[in-house]
This record gives sequence, C-alpha cells and structure tokens, in this order.
Amino acid sequence: MSAVKENDTVRVHYTGKLSNGQVFDSSLEREPLEVTLGQGMLIPGFEKGMIAMKVNEKKTINIPVAEAYGEVQKELFYDVKKEQLPPEMTPEVGMGLASRGEDGREIQFRVAEVLEDHIVVDANHPLAGQDLIFDLELVEIK
Repeated sequence: MSAVKENDTVRVHYTGKLSNGQVFDSSLEREPLEVTLGQGMLIPGFEKGMIAMKVNEKKTINIPVAEAYGEVQKELFYDVKKEQLPPEMTPEVGMGLASRGEDGREIQFRVAEVLEDHIVVDANHPLAGQDLIFDLELVEIK
C-alpha cells in the first residue's frame, strides 16, 4: 500500500483543535479537504503530519506555533479613528472587518480594542500564537 509523499494530491478529513480541546474547524460534516502537498496551501506542520500516512490511517498531530500560523506580530495591530468607520457601525471587540489593500486584495481584521476616539484592529491570523492539534484521517491518495 502506498504512503503519502511530497507533491501527492490527497483527500483528508481533519478536526482542528486548540490546546484546550476547543474545536475550531472540522471537515467531518462536509467533503474531505483535497490538496496537493508542497504548494504552500497548508500550514507546514499539517503537511509534515501527512507525510508517510496510508489510506484509511488515522492519527493525531501536534503542531507548534512556528509550524502553524506563527507568533502574534505586534506590527499587525493598527489604530483606526472612529470617524473612518461607517456611521452605522458600532465596533465591538472580536468583530470581523475587511478592507482593501492598495493592490486591491481584501485584508481581514478583528477588532482588538475599542477606545473613545479610535479602535485597534488586529490583522494577525486568528490562530496566530497558538499550538494546534489535528485529528487526521487519510481518505485517498490520488
């Protein structure tokens, strides 16, 4: 039986959890994730964890911050004056916001702090700074 190697296209079911056990994403209620390894579409620890798996194999992998979404970067926090927000918006901590960069790409932010005259937004990935745990089940190697 063959095993997963670099550049294989695979289908995998996964459940992603934080170190406290809280589930943040799962494919179990939908189609398995299909991805070609080595193309930078997955966090490095997830790809590494699939190498050498065989079809129908299940395993749990622990991914440290450095192989997940990295550390929280302080330079990705920005102050935004409330007058720059739409007048009907009432910002709340945790609220998601989006903006367009100079190149036209959409940038996702979360409100980190609400102050009297401005808000602080965070452009870090929501899972930055966290070790992650994934339960994997390899469904297919294409």
